[in-house]
Amino acid sequence: MLPINLKEKFELFDEYWSPKILGEFNGQLIKIAKLKGEFVWHAHENEDELFYIVKGELEMRYRDNSVTLKAGDMHIVPKAAEHFPVAEKECWVMLIEPVGTAHTGDVVTERTKNEDQQEWI
Repeated sequence: MLPINLKEKFELFDEYWSPKILGEFNGQLIKIAKLKGEFVWHAHENEDELFYIVKGELEMRYRDNSVTLKAGDMHIVPKAAEHFPVAEKECWVMLIEPVGTAHTGDVVTERTKNEDQQEWI
């Protein structure tokens, strides 16, 4: 098994809010994404979602509070928690979530990608 260099993987794409799959283990997908601007309010009814900030800053808004995450920070969004990610400037994140988790959760938008539409890099 070869090592995965995150910086090299991030350099392979430019689009925002479109997670790329790096690998799978124990029913979990390891994904990376570039974020910029606002996403959508959404929730994942049955899955927790882990965000690790590789570069930049991300604000995770909840209906009753918000959390600001900086490079090196990790944050777990609990299942069923409605959240709204916002990145004022480009932010690189690594995500860990169960196979089958829709990245827009319970909301369908033009950004929604089904499991078979998600790209492996």
